Amino acid sequence: MRKITHALLLLAMLLSVAVSFPSCVDEEEMSDTPRGNFEALWKIVNERYCFFDYKRQTYGLDWDEVHDRYSRQIDDRMNDEQLFEVLGNMLGELRDGHVNMYASFNSARYWRWHEDYPKNFSDSLERRYLATDYRIAGALRYRRLDDNVGYIRCSSFDAAIGDGNLDDVLMYLAPCNALVIDIRNNGGGQLTMAERLAARFINSETLVGYMQHKTGTGHSDFSSMREQRLKPSGRLRWQKKVFVLTNRSVYSAANEFVKYMKCAPQCIVVGDKTGGGAGMPFSSELPNGWGVRFSACPMYNRDRQSTEFGIEPDYNVQISDADMALGIDTIIEFARMLARQ
Repeated sequence: MRKITHALLLLAMLLSVAVSFPSCVDEEEMSDTPRGNFEALWKIVNERYCFFDYKRQTYGLDWDEVHDRYSRQIDDRMNDEQLFEVLGNMLGELRDGHVNMYASFNSARYWRWHEDYPKNFSDSLERRYLATDYRIAGALRYRRLDDNVGYIRCSSFDAAIGDGNLDDVLMYLAPCNALVIDIRNNGGGQLTMAERLAARFINSETLVGYMQHKTGTGHSDFSSMREQRLKPSGRLRWQKKVFVLTNRSVYSAANEFVKYMKCAPQCIVVGDKTGGGAGMPFSSELPNGWGVRFSACPMYNRDRQSTEFGIEPDYNVQISDADMALGIDTIIEFARMLARQ
């Protein structure tokens, strides 16, 4: 029986890497040439990335084929920018927003997980619903809407959300008939913040998912699934209906928050499918000093299903053009309609 914490997940990941890769010098043996850096990157990812089997099943990813295809583009006469482009494109084959490469002049990233989908969020609509009299508590902005529904805007889990903040927010919103937590465009941050918020909506220790860690260099070398359990907060907790609003830009720790909230009996998720990001990231380095980050520990929901490519809402709702023109957020209004039922 373990409480999920960022420290625990990170420790498990680091321990697995320490056990599975005792020498940790393979990439250092590669030469600092375009060919050497290419081979080092492919090998690091080949041995430590955690979603190869899942992505082979999902869209036919073949990492050996990727090696052969991109290897033909490598020439030791190419400059750094040319090499960066080829290596970045190769990493894009993983279709993973947690996979990045960092040089002094650029960062390689894969953002199609949200760029190829409707935004279902508007800064101007956000300002309309928050108005000017909203309150601020840590990373949260909140107010009572005119139909006695509480509204909390949580745009990131990067910043701290203290227990005192949550006590004050929930006490102020206690007279409300229902609560809306808007996490659209929340790209993640600290898992501990996501856990702390979710712990205010359960009343007993709850199985919310599973995780694994790598035990070897093979694509299928993983530990058995270990339970992720969330303990309820010992402080003020919300007992009425709660609606979590999502879009495709909900990712990483925010994706985990949705996973946790799906286990709260009074919670309903409204909006678009989340962006995913269900792998704990790990960092390494190429011979030329470029940094690399990639998913190393897979996490699953309580049904043992991967959420790497997102979580479906209970109600799939899109912001319509007609509502947008009228200054109406279709997703918020749908949740308010459910709250009145």
